[in-house]
Amino acid sequence: MSENNNATILLVDDEPDILEFMKYNLKKEDYHVMTAANGKDAIQLAKKHVPDLILLDIMMPEMDGIETCKLIREIPALKETFIVFLTARSEDYSQIAGFDAGADDYVSKPIKPKLLLSRIKALLRRKKGDTVERRFTAGDIEIDRDQYVVLVKGVSMDLPRKEFELLSLLAAKPGRVFTRDEILRAVWGNDVFVGDRTIDVHIRKIREKIGEDSIKTVKGIGYKFEF
Repeated sequence: MSENNNATILLVDDEPDILEFMKYNLKKEDYHVMTAANGKDAIQLAKKHVPDLILLDIMMPEMDGIETCKLIREIPALKETFIVFLTARSEDYSQIAGFDAGADDYVSKPIKPKLLLSRIKALLRRKKGDTVERRFTAGDIEIDRDQYVVLVKGVSMDLPRKEFELLSLLAAKPGRVFTRDEILRAVWGNDVFVGDRTIDVHIRKIREKIGEDSIKTVKGIGYKFEF
């Protein structure tokens, strides 16, 4: 894969204004940018040029982003390509469908350029398959997994191990909805019986320390981190 600022990015969206807006912001960062207005053209371009990352709209006519993603993931040459979904849909269920289809991340419309670029850079910094960044920033929060350090606006926070692991899980992928089952497996493991109430208590304690606004409850599904 290419180095960060020389990476090739394929933009896929059926709205010309959004394509131009994203293309402008990405080219300012010296990325090589290609565009497609539908899933079929996107697949052909991806096969030919093997981009480092694909920004893929979910809601498109003929072939939606979910189906496009599934087909891209069946192409061996594209297994190292990152896929980030773009969507204006408010339903959080679409996020879960997107990750099941093989997406690496998820950005909601209207698109905030700084957030989009931050997510792209974070993905391109790591190799495909290495899903855990050891040190990262999410809004006002800095997390160092190796040192077990959390800074909120530069102030160190003392978090017990499980609270730290839970916050790290959510903050590493802002905007992604983590189901309760995913949280249980990642933080407590498969061999430990923990009820939903335990997750809720840990979330409440984290909110008390970092603020109420960063971790959102997605009713009936789980939690997500936003900034």
